[in-house]
Amino acid sequence: MTAAPQLTGQPDIDVQAMVDRIYTDGIVGLPGLFSREWVAQLGRDVEAAFQEAVNRPGGAVGRGPQRYYVEVHPEQISGFVDLVTHPSVTAVCEGVLGPDYQIVELGFDIPFAGAVNQPWHRDFPMPEVTRQERTLNSLAINVTTVDTEEDMGPFEIAPGTQWDDDPTFEHGMFPEKSWYPRYEERAVRKYPRMGDVSVRSALTIHRGTANHSEKSRPVLVLGVDAPGAGNDDKHDMAVTKPFWESLPESLRAHLHCPVVGSLQPITQKHNIEGLVMGDA
Repeated sequence: MTAAPQLTGQPDIDVQAMVDRIYTDGIVGLPGLFSREWVAQLGRDVEAAFQEAVNRPGGAVGRGPQRYYVEVHPEQISGFVDLVTHPSVTAVCEGVLGPDYQIVELGFDIPFAGAVNQPWHRDFPMPEVTRQERTLNSLAINVTTVDTEEDMGPFEIAPGTQWDDDPTFEHGMFPEKSWYPRYEERAVRKYPRMGDVSVRSALTIHRGTANHSEKSRPVLVLGVDAPGAGNDDKHDMAVTKPFWESLPESLRAHLHCPVVGSLQPITQKHNIEGLVMGDA
């Protein structure tokens, strides 16, 4: 019998306030949603998945020196259902993306010792609905597996920059260095602790900073789309039939992925070439 999820904190949140923060700042924190024991197991799952992926071609994709991204299947993360059914998480997803939001991506980013500053960037080009209607149609949900300290290369974000748009952005994602003073002036470093969750627009300009410690800083990434956003074509998430049948119907409605006889290792499609060398 599966143990009940170890949830902490109050799921009753001011959803409209959270939505407003995402539209204003591009990011909002949901502190203390899970216990440290739950996060410790998440950390073990991430480590096991990384060790499997790093030893095969296309399994662990470089996002800069000593920094990797790995996409995984839901069954590789034992707390997946706890995360995607948490009332605070589902409320914010529905508040921003509507009741028919879709879970399209599950992975993790790990900066190891020696990781350098990434260039300022967004995770994909601005979609037309955002450019023309100022509507956000995707979210990135992040869960740290460790207590983040200053020397571990904290995530740095420039609030309010999800609306920045200029034809000089390389691939629609990388601002020219003439824009950097704007981001450095706005930059906020985040120091989440085990149990904290953040929800952000992946369009908000951000970067990973240099890891001067001897520790890694793994972060789980859950990608969620509004219907028609189209980010699912960059990912190959799948579930087996027994796992699918174990899920509550309320979750199945948001999990649009193949149901397969057996899981195949994922070869990452979303390779952000501009991050490979770090910030020159």
